Amino acid sequence: MRTVPGKTDDVVVIGAGLAGLSAALHLLGAGRNVTVLESADTPGGRAGLSTMDGYTVDSGATVLTMPEFVDEALAAVGSSLAERVRLRQLHPAYRAHFADGSSIDVHTDADAMEAEVRRFAGPTEAAGYRSLRRWLTKLYKAQRNSFIDANFDSPLGLVTPALAKLVALGGFGRLSPAVARHLNDERVRRLFSFQSLYAGVPPARALAAYAVIAYMDTVAGVYFPRGGVGAVAAGMASAAGESGARIRYGTTAAWLERIGTRVTAVRTTSGERIPCDAVVCTADLQASYRLLGVAPRRPLALRWSPSAVVLHAGVRRSWPVLDHHTIFFGQRWDRTFDEITRRGELMSDPSLLVTRPTATEPSLAPPGRELISVLAPCPNTLTGPIDWRRIGPVYRDELLSTLDARGLSGVDGEIEVQRLVTPADWEEAGLAAGTPFSLAHTFGQTGPFRPRNLVPGVDNVVLAGCGTTPGVGIPPVVLSGKLAAQRIVGAERRRAVRRQVETPASTTS
Repeated sequence: MRTVPGKTDDVVVIGAGLAGLSAALHLLGAGRNVTVLESADTPGGRAGLSTMDGYTVDSGATVLTMPEFVDEALAAVGSSLAERVRLRQLHPAYRAHFADGSSIDVHTDADAMEAEVRRFAGPTEAAGYRSLRRWLTKLYKAQRNSFIDANFDSPLGLVTPALAKLVALGGFGRLSPAVARHLNDERVRRLFSFQSLYAGVPPARALAAYAVIAYMDTVAGVYFPRGGVGAVAAGMASAAGESGARIRYGTTAAWLERIGTRVTAVRTTSGERIPCDAVVCTADLQASYRLLGVAPRRPLALRWSPSAVVLHAGVRRSWPVLDHHTIFFGQRWDRTFDEITRRGELMSDPSLLVTRPTATEPSLAPPGRELISVLAPCPNTLTGPIDWRRIGPVYRDELLSTLDARGLSGVDGEIEVQRLVTPADWEEAGLAAGTPFSLAHTFGQTGPFRPRNLVPGVDNVVLAGCGTTPGVGIPPVVLSGKLAAQRIVGAERRRAVRRQVETPASTTS
């Protein structure tokens, strides 16, 4: 593994999101002096918390899986996730409603889910679920250390015994056919394939290897931290600060001062000069390149994931159809993906994720109130140049009308406070193509083909975050910070006493 050459005693981390905080913790554990620069007033980045007239809102990610990766970062400084955040595993992980009026709960416990699939679709489908679960588990084990939690210096890094195992498992086929080999019911198939949209690719075109996201959701489990997902970032920031990191909120990096191929200092928008031996940059990929004054050298143009419209709403009541996470599937499944990824159009038959965190923690809303967040996938601003300032409010009404028809009767009239976020807002925040999901996980942007965390022509800057390896989502982003730290410290022994990382129990049978 290539590492940053020369002195690396003082490291500046740009960004206090999950990637930056993970990098900071691993660097602190290796004895480095760490300064974290964050333009916002609080940690978290795209997994942060905000307030809305008495409501506490996760402004970004709402689905937390694989918390052991966060635990590993905290263990680098002798702490643990259990010391920082109270986690609750969600049962069920999701509830799903279909256009034909049927509903199913998605359990991570194997016996409970088998029984639910049998009730929903019969004994043959229940046996198929067990078979799929075994395949998902093998697929994850084949990728965990060799592909997900790994730095690549070239595509040749793929050539390992694990690659042969992944090929044998069908990881380089397509996701939809791979799931269909185990399941016949089209509705049940959706439960284990819709996750590919998190990676920016429709199930019919996604690599089967990305079924590992379904593993994380449906086998390893979905969790909710007390205080919201943003509380995880707050806990990591607290641990980093207690371990010696200097976290500077309200401080924006403007450019990187360079002598030859080495960055010697970070300059802020206020004119401050912060000397350093190395930099971990977790800004959006294009913003990172602008800070460096370089452009990626790639034979093909970067391809961005679809975006999303998100409506956060404080409401006066709840509805029986809602659990903590509820998916409302439309009927035109394949057409939906074509609309948002190829045609640049809004979904004509929306499939929506509604998160109600007050189902688990009522204190996130004022007494007697509920908080819901509605996520609607949509084209990014390059695929679909939509006038969101004009269309956004109209689309908000359409989404609420759709939910009203699917069981949230009278929802529009129950809203007392709301916040609408569109691709225009993501773009205004500096996210390329107006998407919070960064680069799509196409084959040419996966593993060693994804923009690497080492920057050609710059010796001591390492990238982290969802635009680089391993990719999008809370678990990959947290691991990206670890991988960036490894580029700086190599295989050195950590300063802190490393304790056995306790992973939440999960059934893998």
